[in-house]
Amino acid sequence: MADSSFDVVSKVDKQEVANAVNQASKEISQRYDFKGVGATVELSGESITMRASTTERCLAVLDVLQTKLVKRGVSLKVLDLAHDGEPQASGKEYRLVAGLQEGISSENAKKVAKMIRDEGPKSVKTQIQGDELRVTSKSRDDLQVVQRMVKEADLDFAVQFTNYR
Repeated sequence: MADSSFDVVSKVDKQEVANAVNQASKEISQRYDFKGVGATVELSGESITMRASTTERCLAVLDVLQTKLVKRGVSLKVLDLAHDGEPQASGKEYRLVAGLQEGISSENAKKVAKMIRDEGPKSVKTQIQGDELRVTSKSRDDLQVVQRMVKEADLDFAVQFTNYR
């Protein structure tokens, strides 16, 4: 009997992020508490830039964006906030930049592989392939145990499971 496998990946659905940014931008332009504070949010390439006239308004823009991302099923762990989430003064405005984290770094892949080896079923094997982690086993039940274990683990990056065979 052939081995079953799946890949642990960290991907960002760019279309959902773009939709969330557009929804947040629309809400910010219409809300009364954002009138006259120059609040904007925009997606450019791999980062989202939020601007406002005060630190508090900039953080409020971030809150609106996070709400829209959650509603669209995008994990907040994909946001990599610069300067520990503190808006930076830039002239008369405050700016907050959030990069989009995609892919599993080699050190994070090693951590997940070690966790699976230590806590998972013994028949499960892991293999790091670039920014993905392939998990194989003869038993599909063991693979489902590993999936549940990885989902419940408190990782600092978003995970999805693909290529289930």
